[in-house]
Amino acid sequence: MSSKYPNFLKPGDEIRIISPAGNIDPSLIDGAKSVLVNWGYRPTEGMFTRSVYGRFAGNENERYTDLQQALDDPNVKAILCSRGGYGLAQIIDKIDFSRFQEFPKWVIGFSDVTILHEALQQTGYISIHGGMAKLLTELPQNSQPLVLLENILKGKMPTYKVFANPNNRVGKAKGKLVGGNLSVFLGMRATPFEPPYAGSILFIEDVGEYPYKIDRMLQNLRLSGALSQLSGLIVGQFSDTEEDPNMNATIEEIIANAVKEYDYPVCFNFSAGHIDDNFPFLMGATVTLDVDRNGSEISFPSTFWKRAKDFFK
Repeated sequence: MSSKYPNFLKPGDEIRIISPAGNIDPSLIDGAKSVLVNWGYRPTEGMFTRSVYGRFAGNENERYTDLQQALDDPNVKAILCSRGGYGLAQIIDKIDFSRFQEFPKWVIGFSDVTILHEALQQTGYISIHGGMAKLLTELPQNSQPLVLLENILKGKMPTYKVFANPNNRVGKAKGKLVGGNLSVFLGMRATPFEPPYAGSILFIEDVGEYPYKIDRMLQNLRLSGALSQLSGLIVGQFSDTEEDPNMNATIEEIIANAVKEYDYPVCFNFSAGHIDDNFPFLMGATVTLDVDRNGSEISFPSTFWKRAKDFFK
């Protein structure tokens, strides 16, 4: 299935903020809304965006209702997930994407939202792995992650340059970008939401995971044959974890060892994950990965001709 872009945003477009997983400090929702207003958009909220139900932002039905309504509403042009946490696995199989396919829109988020990105790829539409309410509220408005996110919503696709890393493997590849948070991604294995690996470029990041657990997840992907089918690998940030000398390898070396028998390009230390410099990625889009001894370049197709075509309709 070929990847499709939802329509890019125009001034005054509605962006719905929802909380499909963990509950969130309401001040972060207010901060995100202020940023979206500054960008020229009209932020709205789901009925249960500020709800608290234990660790969740509402019970399963409430979170399902907000997500389904946001996906269905033709007036909503983008959905900003307020935060990750945990919860989408409980409701993702209840979501009906038929109205979304009639009225496609951008979906923004990361971490637990990895599950939603996987589901959206089955519709053929591209979504944004990027900052949520906390980053929008706390980062300076001229910070790169926010500028890049605003540009994507307007139709300007990014090209990233990444410094060379001793664990990189040189080469050039092109493929559909899949993945996201590694532990969340592994939680969807052998479900209807697992993406095809053949020819894909896998992106991984994680937070707070012990090195041996990272290795265990990678061995699952290796033993199942998933890693052998890729055309490339992009490694983001593995934050809030300590190296384990008893593993006899750093986290980067653990990842490099898991893919050592393959010959596709591997890019380490991309600035995405549970960090302030969380650069947005277009999940499901065709990405070009070019790794040489001087560093890596990650680029997405220009949308110039699509925007020109829309303009001359």
